[in-house]
Amino acid sequence: MQLAVEISLYPLKDDYLSVIKWFIQRLDQYPEVRRLTNGMSTQLLGDYDAVMALLATEMKAAHEQWGKGVFVCKFIPGGVNLDHSE
Repeated sequence: MQLAVEISLYPLKDDYLSVIKWFIQRLDQYPEVRRLTNGMSTQLLGDYDAVMALLATEMKAAHEQWGKGVFVCKFIPGGVNLDHSE
């Protein structure tokens, strides 16, 4: 089953942009998961288990590396067309 996730990271640091860029670069290490980023969030699309494993690994890494930060996620089982726009 496919899974689409919209994720936003809000680092509790003054230099928040470098933390967000670091996190997005780490997401790109998973070629089996498609990533699309805009000014408000990042969307991920891929196999359900692969996406959930990626999130578990990379969210933990972000907290270990940078300390406190807030992740806000929306999960859509079955996936969505990330290229759709109106």
